[in-house]
Amino acid sequence: MAGVSSCMKYSMFIFNFLFWLCGSIILGVSIWIRVSKDVQQINSSAFAAVDLLIAVGSIIMILGFLGCCGAVKESRCMLLLFFIGLLLILLLQVTGGILGAVYRSQVEASVNLTLMASVDALQSSSQDSKVFQEKFQKIERKYQCCGLLNGPEDWGNNFKNPSGSYQICQCEVEKSVQDLCFNFQGRYVYKTPCGEVIIKYLKDHLVIIMGIAFGLAAIEILGLVFSMSLYCQIQRK
Repeated sequence: MAGVSSCMKYSMFIFNFLFWLCGSIILGVSIWIRVSKDVQQINSSAFAAVDLLIAVGSIIMILGFLGCCGAVKESRCMLLLFFIGLLLILLLQVTGGILGAVYRSQVEASVNLTLMASVDALQSSSQDSKVFQEKFQKIERKYQCCGLLNGPEDWGNNFKNPSGSYQICQCEVEKSVQDLCFNFQGRYVYKTPCGEVIIKYLKDHLVIIMGIAFGLAAIEILGLVFSMSLYCQIQRK
C-alpha cells in the first residue's frame, strides 16, 4: 500500500509540474502577444482576451504549485483546493470554447467593426488621426499591404498626401509585380488590404493558443484523476 501511495504521490507531483509548466507557457505566450508593437499600433482594445489569458496563466501556475506541495506533503486540504480550482478552470475552458464556437460570427463582425472604425481614422485630418496614420504606414511598408478593407480607397482624400519621404501605399519599383501591386490613380500601390494581414495574424496566434489549451485540458483531466486518487489514499491511511 505504501509503494502504491508513493508511486501515486510522485506521479501527482510530475503531472502538477507539467500543469505548472503549461501555465507558464500560456502566461509567456499571452504576454508576448500583448506587448507586440505591430498589433498595438492598430487597436489595443483587441487584446481583452489576451489579458484574460494572462490572468488564467497566472492562476494555473499558482494551482500547479499548490498541487505539487499537496502531493509532496500529502496534504488533503491542498489537494482538495487544487481539485476544486482545476475543475473550475476546466469548466471555464469548455464553456469558453462552446461560446467561442457559437458566437464566432459575432466575433468576426466585431473585428470588422473595429477595422471600419480604423478606416475612419485613415480618412480623418485631425492631429490624433495623423499620429495613427504615421504608425499605420509603417505597418503597410513592413507587411506590403494597403488600407484596411478596400485597399487604397480607405485613405480617401489623404491618399494623395505623402507622409515624409514616403507616399501612401507606395509599391517599390522592383517589387511592382502583378500579384503584389496594381496601378491606382497613376501609381503602383500594394494590392492586399492590411485587414487581411491583421486577421491572418490573429488566426495564427489563435491556433497557437488553442493548441496550448487542448494540451492543457488533457493534463487537467489527468491532474483531476491523480489528485482525487491521492486524496482518497491519504484519507484511508
